[in-house]
Amino acid sequence: MTKFTPKHKINSFHPPKRTLMGPGPSEMHPRVIAAMGQPVVGYMDPVFVQMMDELKDLLRYAYQTKNPLTFPVSGPGSVGMESCFVNLVERGDKVVVCRNGVFGGRMIENVERCGGIPVVVEDTWGEPVDPNKLDDALKSNPDAKVVAFVHAETSTGCASDAKTLVDIAHRHDCVTIVDAVTSLGGTPVLVDEWQIDAIYSGSQKCLSCTPGLSPTSFSDRAIARVKARKAKVESWFMDLNLVLEYWGNTKRTYHHTAPGNALYALHEALLLLREEGIENAWARHWRHHLALKAGLEAMGLKYVVKEGYRLPQMNAVYVPEGVNELEVRQRLLAEFNLEIGAGLGPLAGKVWRFGTMGYSCKAENVMLSLAALGSVLSDMGSPIEVGHAEAAAHAAYAAQHAEAAKAARKLATA
Repeated sequence: MTKFTPKHKINSFHPPKRTLMGPGPSEMHPRVIAAMGQPVVGYMDPVFVQMMDELKDLLRYAYQTKNPLTFPVSGPGSVGMESCFVNLVERGDKVVVCRNGVFGGRMIENVERCGGIPVVVEDTWGEPVDPNKLDDALKSNPDAKVVAFVHAETSTGCASDAKTLVDIAHRHDCVTIVDAVTSLGGTPVLVDEWQIDAIYSGSQKCLSCTPGLSPTSFSDRAIARVKARKAKVESWFMDLNLVLEYWGNTKRTYHHTAPGNALYALHEALLLLREEGIENAWARHWRHHLALKAGLEAMGLKYVVKEGYRLPQMNAVYVPEGVNELEVRQRLLAEFNLEIGAGLGPLAGKVWRFGTMGYSCKAENVMLSLAALGSVLSDMGSPIEVGHAEAAAHAAYAAQHAEAAKAARKLATA
């Protein structure tokens, strides 16, 4: 028997309590944390099956869809992405992929690994996908079968016009794959209204659940394409033909051991979303974004994305000249237990990403972020007037309250 001698004593793991204001994961509501601690039951237990049905209904609400095949893939958002591509892309298929950040690049990787031929529509990082470029690419490639794009690009905080892009794809007889990892629950995602064919997200961002699940939804059009494939889906685990037998509405057959306690947590997170009301959740993300924006701009920080295309839940700002961005993040974590995100790809070392997502999206987190950042920057010699950012955020909140009160009075006298 091999003797195991650890270098130090190993105790039970108890992570510190952090304020999570990065690109994900976000903080979890106490009800979601409690849900994960409930007893394990079998994945074919009648009570578990009932919970699965409720979970599908709750996800349909979040996605604003009636798609029967709306369910959480057992894996993170990256697995949801791969599930869409491996089912809808066959060898030799031409796929138009729109890239304006890191995650469009990952879509290209998926096309290549499925044996497809990627046609890349490039846009500058921090700018939305250009619908005219997509239309031109499809005119030049009339044999394209699929169009894929990121609705909410996590690497930059930029939103693209999903409805317009889907309309263009459908005019050219293509099915669509849409990344909504950062948008679901934070900004409108209207699957039926926009006629999206396949969409995936992540459980750990605006839904404020534990990482490790990927909510997905497939239209009848997408399922028909899967059933018409010439070759088997190359992934057994992600083959929708098999998954349908487990997550479908008929008698279920065993497919895999579902991550039960994580599904309990997602059920509770989605229930919280429904109780709040999805439009109220969208408004909450916008409200706290405006306050954070006011504070960051009061410190002289510039946004990567132009106004009109910014995601309220993902705020990317340029690091001031001469500031060591890594040192700032390290000090925020060490001194304030506050996590913010770094830049990715060509933006690495140049930007910070502040996530106002899900349960993390609240006034106390916004104010802590501004106070802590101002304190660290001032201590490092930046010309920051401590307290100025917090005052700007308070003013933004006050202006929104005044506007809401005015609207309420107008409604009451109508």
